[in-house]
Amino acid sequence: METDVVVIGAGPSGVQAAIYAARRKVSTVIIGKPSNSAAADARIENYFGVIGPVRGRDLLDNGIIQVKSFGAEFVEENVITAERDGKSFIIRTESGKEYTAKSVIMATGISRVKLGIPGEKEFIGRGVSYCSVCDCNFFKGKTVAVIGDETEAAMAAELMTKYATQVYWITKGPKAVKALVDRALLAGVIMKDVSPKEIRGDGKVESLVLGDDSEIDLDGVFIELGAKSAADLAMDMDLMPEMDNTIKVDAKYATKVPGLFACGDVVGKPWQVARAVGQGCMAGLSAADYAKGTK
Repeated sequence: METDVVVIGAGPSGVQAAIYAARRKVSTVIIGKPSNSAAADARIENYFGVIGPVRGRDLLDNGIIQVKSFGAEFVEENVITAERDGKSFIIRTESGKEYTAKSVIMATGISRVKLGIPGEKEFIGRGVSYCSVCDCNFFKGKTVAVIGDETEAAMAAELMTKYATQVYWITKGPKAVKALVDRALLAGVIMKDVSPKEIRGDGKVESLVLGDDSEIDLDGVFIELGAKSAADLAMDMDLMPEMDNTIKVDAKYATKVPGLFACGDVVGKPWQVARAVGQGCMAGLSAADYAKGTK
């Protein structure tokens, strides 16, 4: 499907960007899961015009209603690939939908969600990784575990079968589409329906303790708790993120890649709803104007 603007991310900045792009009378598609937004579980009470506290999810739900009312299409899925094709961008979702866009807005929020179990922080860079694409080569011939329920975990588990001799997928029920889950299982991934409890080792990762107190001997743990990260998507579209995985933008929220814009938490701190919404407004207008100029 061809469209003018694709917004990746359905948090406050992405929803606002989609609203303003659609109101600029360009065809707009917003792709993402509001439940993945950091704002979804927040209680908001310092936002202009809102007598709080209110649930962040309520604001997002209302925003999605607005998005649709202005003519934008809402796709409640994760993006699994994004690439440049000449002056256009090709965006694919987990169910196989494909969109060709003149401009793209990255509103994916912050990446590298932490698991929060003992041993995780201590072994970062010593067997604990948040990016299978980045670190897969370090685990050739090793045993690894992938932890997560979403799209990225399914894709990471399948990818690691090409490098590691044994791959465990630790998930309390995968939320990725069945096709991605099946691909991982067909590649030889062993799925364990149990929560992770602790990462152990002596100087480097040596085992993973599970919620049922069983223990798996392994060499690496990949923590993939969400959709494809902002850093990965940016690199797919020929944009190198900053060292902290944020994306650098100018005053119009444009990146160095023509037609690629970014807003919200992914461009850096402070991580506040009011700031994200303001940036989404500007990015939506900028992306719409860019798309109009390429017609």
